[in-house]
Amino acid sequence: MEYCKEELKHGATHFITFFKWSLCAVIAGIIVGSVGTLFHYMIDLSANAFAGTGGRMIWLLPVAGVIIVAGYKAAGMDNDRGTNMILVSVRSEEKPPIFTAPLIFFSTVLTHLAGGSAGREGAAVQMGGGIGYQLGRLLRLDEKDQKIMIMCGMSAAFSALFGTPVTAAVFSLEVISVGAMYYSALVPCVVSALVGYCIAVRWGVEKTFFQIATVPEITIGSTVRITLLAIACGLLSIAFCVAMHGMGKLLKGLYPNKYIRIVVGALVLINLTYMVGSGVYNGAGMQLAARAVQEGITRPEHFMMKLLFTAVTLGAGFRGGEIVPSFVVGATFGCTAAALLGIDPGFAAAVGMIAVFCGVTNCPITSMILSVEMFGAKGLLFFAVAVATSYMLSGYYGLYMGQKILYSKDKAEFINTSAH
Repeated sequence: MEYCKEELKHGATHFITFFKWSLCAVIAGIIVGSVGTLFHYMIDLSANAFAGTGGRMIWLLPVAGVIIVAGYKAAGMDNDRGTNMILVSVRSEEKPPIFTAPLIFFSTVLTHLAGGSAGREGAAVQMGGGIGYQLGRLLRLDEKDQKIMIMCGMSAAFSALFGTPVTAAVFSLEVISVGAMYYSALVPCVVSALVGYCIAVRWGVEKTFFQIATVPEITIGSTVRITLLAIACGLLSIAFCVAMHGMGKLLKGLYPNKYIRIVVGALVLINLTYMVGSGVYNGAGMQLAARAVQEGITRPEHFMMKLLFTAVTLGAGFRGGEIVPSFVVGATFGCTAAALLGIDPGFAAAVGMIAVFCGVTNCPITSMILSVEMFGAKGLLFFAVAVATSYMLSGYYGLYMGQKILYSKDKAEFINTSAH
């Protein structure tokens, strides 16, 4: 009889916990999903405004930069570490400042409005994590539960912006400490991602999905060719991370004053834009990735120029994300390399997109799920091969220096190192 009571008590505890986190996750999903949807439309409006002026708003980039630096300084967040701070706050006692969400929201919109080259998913992770933490405080959750709310917010914001709810949930669990997923946050992250996705769809945000025209037959030859492409993408992901971090260090060394640094970066971007003769590399640039995947069309310089534009933008101090630029770099590179490897260019672009994303984020499970949500399941085996190859060969490089890599990529051993 006592045994039955204990089992019932044990089961009731799990049920209460499930109900508690489902409710909290729904609240987070509704609030963060709504903010994420607004963010999506504000970014679109900014991009359209930039395009509508024929790119002439690029001349406002120095002004936008000064406003961004002044905003962070006024909020006491001069040394804000962006997404790294959100990742570290889940593992440590560090807490996201209250102004994290509004600052990244408006500074990213300003960056896109004036033609900076940046994404928005990385910004969404910061925004969602910041809101999630504040919700945890309002709900009077303890410190450990507040960390789960940060992950809930990350999931809901990513899902609302990109329309990939399963990817969003798993990304939040996997990106913080590679090799140890936070399974205690599984239910909250899944629920908040689903609610955030539903909110976004309800308000007309379209799911990101690309139709692949041709998927190769599974043969030894095709698998070898995909593996070779993935090897190149793994190396490219290292170059991407080195460029993102290196440009920031270079500009910081040359121009310690943040106002001067961001104005100089703006002037460099203005010159680069006029040298190119169009705004094709300004903004998120997802149209380049879409064309590479769906039409198999790109230019050989696209991946290098997008990498350069993004490195200067973020290194100078403008705000936004690195994930969409990594998609663009991977897709255009894959499409370019397709002719050398004898792969359909559209499919090679899709593989390149996923492989580079995996290499820069160190999130292989997320990457495989993303390939299904973005391209369908037909080519899953090839994507799995590409993800595994890129993950190993990208080494311990990563976009997020606040990310912990707990287990070796080539040995069965615990290493506990930070991405670099």
